[in-house]
Amino acid sequence: MSISKKLFGKMPCGKEVYCWTITNGNMSADIIDYGATLRSLIVPDKNGNPTDVVLGYDTVEEYINNDGYIGATVGRFANRICKGKFTLNGKEYTLATNDGPNHLHGGNIGYDKMVWDIKDEDGELACYLTSPDGDEGYPGTLEMKVTYALKDGGLSIHYEAASDKDTIFNPTNHAYFNLDGEGKINEQYLKINADYFTPNDADCLPTGELKAVEGTSMDFKDFHTIAERADMDEYVKPYGGYDVNFVLNVKSPACEVYSDKNGIVMQVETTEPGVQLYTGNGTSDRLGKNGAQYGWRSAFCLETQHYPDCINHPEWPSCILKAGIKFDSTTVYKFKTK
Repeated sequence: MSISKKLFGKMPCGKEVYCWTITNGNMSADIIDYGATLRSLIVPDKNGNPTDVVLGYDTVEEYINNDGYIGATVGRFANRICKGKFTLNGKEYTLATNDGPNHLHGGNIGYDKMVWDIKDEDGELACYLTSPDGDEGYPGTLEMKVTYALKDGGLSIHYEAASDKDTIFNPTNHAYFNLDGEGKINEQYLKINADYFTPNDADCLPTGELKAVEGTSMDFKDFHTIAERADMDEYVKPYGGYDVNFVLNVKSPACEVYSDKNGIVMQVETTEPGVQLYTGNGTSDRLGKNGAQYGWRSAFCLETQHYPDCINHPEWPSCILKAGIKFDSTTVYKFKTK
């Protein structure tokens, strides 16, 4: 495994942004230090042709204007928090609201909009960030590390963090995948090892119910194409497709996707209790890297996470990070062909 870097561009303030490339055999990944963002992930298809399976941009300016969190490390809390409010240790906290009345993906200036400190640590890419006490309304100074590595036929993303005060923490990576490398993802096949999901209300917040997937558009216990039931019922119709959290009962693999077109198979393994499936329902037409045309349903996201708004649902797995306790979580995207 080797790592190299080159200048990618500059922030408006003049700060330099670098693109780091990890290479291991016939796989490579590009990460930029703005947002600790996964910009490219190249894997071979069934004929050995290199295929870039994630969306990305060519310039810093496009990432600054990135309204879809494409490829970014998201935090301090991925997904939504109702009204941007939660209570911890008897104290109510109010966060920035950036999704109507709610808090989304860390707020107005989340971790996706910060320049991280990146280092080559023994062939793995270590990304460091300090989030101060009060950042977007969150308590505690949080020291965070995200490590990218290419090994065992996959991309590993390892999250570590610690805070000097009790806080909440729920990071994820917002990679947009398209196993064909371009075009629509409608005919790619998906399986999710989940018996339950968390239905949404009109604001895409969980209602609090754990609903069985059986008999609904959410039943991916066996393979179905992404578009097959994307307008089947009330769980997808209002959102133009999938934007929902699944309650995982198997984590290795938690999910599996494959393309009949080129034979690429992606398996997702995670230590997290949930995964958010998003099918690019709100992605507006735009140009991506190398002149690629992106738009509606150009990609899917499988965001491993704790459940949305879980801080306001104490019956769900806890996102509370106690002071001085280390947070540790890993997600791996493994690739093969068939």
